[in-house]
Amino acid sequence: MSVLLRSWLNRTRRAVARGALFRIVFGERALDGSALALTRISPSTCIEHPELLTLGDDVFIGHFNFIEASHGVRIDESVQITNFVSIVTHSSHRSQRLMGRRYGTLPLDQRPGFIAGPVHIGAFCYIGPHCVIEANTQLGKGCIVASHSRVRGRFADFSAIAGTPAQVVGDTRDGDGPLLDAHPEWRATYEAWAGSGRLPATTPTSTREP
Repeated sequence: MSVLLRSWLNRTRRAVARGALFRIVFGERALDGSALALTRISPSTCIEHPELLTLGDDVFIGHFNFIEASHGVRIDESVQITNFVSIVTHSSHRSQRLMGRRYGTLPLDQRPGFIAGPVHIGAFCYIGPHCVIEANTQLGKGCIVASHSRVRGRFADFSAIAGTPAQVVGDTRDGDGPLLDAHPEWRATYEAWAGSGRLPATTPTSTREP
């Protein structure tokens, strides 16, 4: 097979796979049946317990993400979740190691070390690649989570979050300010969701496990 033919074959296979498996299209449906015209989710994202996933409109969820929503996941409007992100609402590995083969013999609330709880990602948040959002996490609106972060706990509005375990490292409005100064014509639309006040970043109230 010639190089030109192999090149054509590879390009064709990529185009077919992208169109069939990875092309992201606009349009989802909320739990109440209402249309989310601007929300789009990659077909390569795996969602477990979709009946417990609450979505706002204009949400973007990219390629190769995992959302485990057995204890409830809420993602508010205009959130961007990039690629290779895991959102999980329970953790059983400590409990399984402790209980061994008896792990499945007791109800979840009687399994020592079993962690479970909802996840809420506030409006206009951004989650970078390769992040893990763990059970009992709440992100306020306008947060940015840096890539490769492990996040658990409650974080205030406009927190810039990074690390493993994640900590507040700044205020996202500090980055928004210069852009708003350069484009004052968009200040009204920004303040419509963010508000017009400027409050300092705060430290999260975290429920991290050792």
